[in-house]
Amino acid sequence: MSLALIPVTFREACAFIRTHHRHHRPPRGMKFAIGVTDGDALVGVATVGRPVARHLDDGRTAEVTRTCTVGKRNANSMLYAAAWRAARAMGYQRLITYTHAGESGASLRAAGFVATRTLRPRRGWHTPSRPRTTHGVDSTQRTRWEICSAPSRSCESAATSGTAGMKSALTSCFIPEERLSELTDPEAAR
Repeated sequence: MSLALIPVTFREACAFIRTHHRHHRPPRGMKFAIGVTDGDALVGVATVGRPVARHLDDGRTAEVTRTCTVGKRNANSMLYAAAWRAARAMGYQRLITYTHAGESGASLRAAGFVATRTLRPRRGWHTPSRPRTTHGVDSTQRTRWEICSAPSRSCESAATSGTAGMKSALTSCFIPEERLSELTDPEAAR
């Protein structure tokens, strides 16, 4: 049988993730979800939403918050590639996601994503003022991956080089000029 993409509802995606994902719970929300089938059987899902990191939530960046497959060859890379095509069609100019230490990122590379940053392990989301329960994925080094409408330059690498680099990074990701000044000029934001 050959793999085929299908739309899935949030409820269907969450049920699949709850049943098959090895370390994450279903996401809290999403912008859209995509499924992949092998014949009549659903063999994978991807959910895409707003970036979890608020400083990346610029209105033009989306995040693949979950992908989950039953191990069918090429299903995961097919989901990542389809998520990027759908996000671009909706006007997004950058799509990001994360892998945990020990995950190779082969499906991401196959879909055109590039590793842009290694993030140190965090202690978790719990703080005295906002108690949270741990779900076993804290204290793990992660890698941020991205694909951008301007693939010649990583938005992340330019954004880490200061305000001039930030302006260059935002320009390479096609942020409108009026929005660009808000993001790079502290005085304009007032």
